[in-house]
Amino acid sequence: MHHEPSTDPNPRKLRDTEGAAHYCGCSIHLLIKLRTAGGGPTYHQIGSGKGGAIRYAEADLDAWLASRRRTSTSDKSAEAHVAA
Repeated sequence: MHHEPSTDPNPRKLRDTEGAAHYCGCSIHLLIKLRTAGGGPTYHQIGSGKGGAIRYAEADLDAWLASRRRTSTSDKSAEAHVAA
């Protein structure tokens, strides 16, 4: 079986914080805050310590966005996640 090499430069669809914020339509500051406080999308820390690169998989961003869906302003199901 022969596999063609991927032409996608980012086959896992990983985004840095700026790219993730743009993808989600939120601020970089919010994602940084959520990494500290919790309630944000799952992320990967590549490398160790403060110098480690943070990356978000698009699938995780999609799952987080889906968990934030509401049908009305009175829907309180995400209140426990974060008070943004």
